[in-house]
Amino acid sequence: MTTRPDSQTQLDALRGEIERRNPAQPEFHQAVHEVLDTLAPVLAARPEYAEPGLVERLCEPERQVIFRVPWQDDKGRVHVNRGFRVEFNSALGPYKGGLRFHPSVNLGIVKFLGFEQIFKNALTGLGIGGGKGGSDFDPHGRSDAEVMRFCQSFMTELYRHIGEHTDVPAGDIGVGGREIGYLFGQYRRITNRWEAGVLTGKGPGWGGSAIRPEATGYGSVLFAEAMLRERGEDLEGQTAVVSGSGNVAIYTIEKLLALGANPLTCSDSGGYVVDDKGIDLDLLKQVKEVERGRISDYAERRGSSARYVSGGRVWEVPADVALPSATQNELDENDAATLVRNGVKAVSEGANMPTVPEAVHLFQRAGVAFGPGKAANAGGVAVSALEMAQNHARTAWSPARVEEELARIMGDIHTTCHETAERYGAPGDYVAGANIAGFERVADSMLAQGVI
Repeated sequence: MTTRPDSQTQLDALRGEIERRNPAQPEFHQAVHEVLDTLAPVLAARPEYAEPGLVERLCEPERQVIFRVPWQDDKGRVHVNRGFRVEFNSALGPYKGGLRFHPSVNLGIVKFLGFEQIFKNALTGLGIGGGKGGSDFDPHGRSDAEVMRFCQSFMTELYRHIGEHTDVPAGDIGVGGREIGYLFGQYRRITNRWEAGVLTGKGPGWGGSAIRPEATGYGSVLFAEAMLRERGEDLEGQTAVVSGSGNVAIYTIEKLLALGANPLTCSDSGGYVVDDKGIDLDLLKQVKEVERGRISDYAERRGSSARYVSGGRVWEVPADVALPSATQNELDENDAATLVRNGVKAVSEGANMPTVPEAVHLFQRAGVAFGPGKAANAGGVAVSALEMAQNHARTAWSPARVEEELARIMGDIHTTCHETAERYGAPGDYVAGANIAGFERVADSMLAQGVI
């Protein structure tokens, strides 16, 4: 008689197999391990998930596309970048996830982001699968004409793999409204179709949704507020430390101010600014969104209340709430220890996997409310899905309606994560709650659709 291995043994074996088959992809390993670490109780309670190799299938992308992107700069020199699209799982709907243009982009980064996207999208309840893409192209310092030529070359290959019923990319780091416009224009030129639902993050005058630029930052603040309310507090009067100064960070700061909190910091790759009076949102937007300048420019123009710390760690600044909003693995165990020592109450991830596992465990042991990215930053993809719905109906919703829907979705995600964690004996563990709730929704759909 053969004895079926227990759930933990199966997951440990799968972890080793994933590392063997995907060498030199540490971010992807980290993302998979975080999910697998929470699934043993689920597989024990629901053995039907273990039988058809479901978890193994979930960890293998349905499709991985890598392609060459040649383009010319303004001096006529030819550059060659590499493009990626990982279509990870479509059990719940068309692949959905952003494009990232940044020198750090490689296959492992895109796979980690796509894997996270599966669960994040499932948590929204909006019928979208998980995918991600991008390129190692750096738009920083490039002219509009150079960015346009790159985007056109990128879309010349990507167009054959996407569509409103197949795969719907959006923006991410390095891909904002300018880049989405160029990508959409080239898609329209090649296909001869006005297929508005093929890309999200479009301009509001040509198929975009209100509140889409704000959605990720707004959502992470709403999730932080929900975690605090669960503990009998709210954001009003709380101090906050925010990393980054891109789209997510700016609108995180905007929402914090709207809810009566006091955001003290922002940062970029050179260092961070701490502003004792609270971040001046209008000045920050002028420097980063209009002038595309450095965060040090903010400090120079703000006056005596602000100081710039070159090369420092933004987490050194004491605050009640921390919202990492820049990039993956930006908050390590030492940073977490500093935040805990300074009395942080809640951490809500606006970026994708910005907190290393050791730091997450430290926060949880210290009793800090920790909102993982796949739940806390789901607001962006939620409004992207709402943009798809508006495109399908050839209509546009008011900003008030979109923001109301966003608040409802983020509240539902918080409730789902909180209740799922309690159901599996881990009360207050939003990491386990998010992983398990997202997994169950995808797994049930995969079981219903057979071994494909």
